[in-house]
Amino acid sequence: MASEHPLLHVDHLSKVYYRDAFKRHPAFRLEADFEISGARIVGVMGPNGSGKTTLFELITGSNRPSAGKVYCAGRNIHNVRYDERDRLAIHYHQSYQVRHFRRSKPAFLMQRANSDYPLVHLFDEPQFNTQDGYIGFMLDFFRRLRSEDRLVFLCLHPNEAFHLEIMQELCEQFIFVQQGRLSHVADYDALLSQPAVRSYLGDLIRA
Repeated sequence: MASEHPLLHVDHLSKVYYRDAFKRHPAFRLEADFEISGARIVGVMGPNGSGKTTLFELITGSNRPSAGKVYCAGRNIHNVRYDERDRLAIHYHQSYQVRHFRRSKPAFLMQRANSDYPLVHLFDEPQFNTQDGYIGFMLDFFRRLRSEDRLVFLCLHPNEAFHLEIMQELCEQFIFVQQGRLSHVADYDALLSQPAVRSYLGDLIRA
């Protein structure tokens, strides 16, 4: 689907979870504001509970933001019909669970996706089998999506050195998520130069 709009525009997005029903004491806040104009592979990492999966859910429209908007090729994904949102952005979770949408509007009041195939693909900690060429197959799959003008997010929680090798080989830019805040990094070397990233990765990188 050709468009003059960026593939993804996360516009002053926030999601706040509260400790109690009266919403007086925030327990967690995620904030994001960025734009990616064209096809690329973006690496995402950060500690458990930092907000990575919440970010992916907001981008695909399966989680409702507290404020802000998400535009995929110019369409506000939270205004797109529930059964067509995955034609714009799709979230692949390692557990293969499908997130059910909380339907708050009838379909006739919502926009059509105007796309037959997802433009944004978000891979949330995919499992990499080290046998039988599976990793090579997955790397080829990610690259093929990018060659078809798709935007690919690859989120890993590295616990093996080869996870970092995959991200170094594939990813053209990075997002590091910590305590609900996003740091945007231009390349792998710049990523590893950040003290918070080095602390997070620990023994997986050389001192």
